[in-house]
Amino acid sequence: MNAYVIAHLRDAAPHPEIAEYIERLPGTFGPYGGRYLVHAKRHEVKEGDWPGSVVMIGFPGIAQARAWWDSPAYREIAPLRSRHIEGDIILVEGVPEDYDPTPAAQAVRRAVTG
Repeated sequence: MNAYVIAHLRDAAPHPEIAEYIERLPGTFGPYGGRYLVHAKRHEVKEGDWPGSVVMIGFPGIAQARAWWDSPAYREIAPLRSRHIEGDIILVEGVPEDYDPTPAAQAVRRAVTG
């Protein structure tokens, strides 16, 4: 089942280390099957507040996403970003193509009715 790294990054002033991070990041994906799905594209905020940009990287599974995050190659370059850009980053497992949200709705109904 696919997994995703989703980053909500706040705008930052340009810095040479950020450019280096962007250049080196794709080279860390290979052993884990990662690829960009979204990279700092313009987005429309429909509810709430979402300053900054979105980056989304897909992996074949959560194990590969975790292994990439913990890899020496990524850990080496992560400070190039984190020293200059604030943000929130999550790893999340996707759902299968035939996912049915009915059981989740039923659980909410049971919680409400006791």
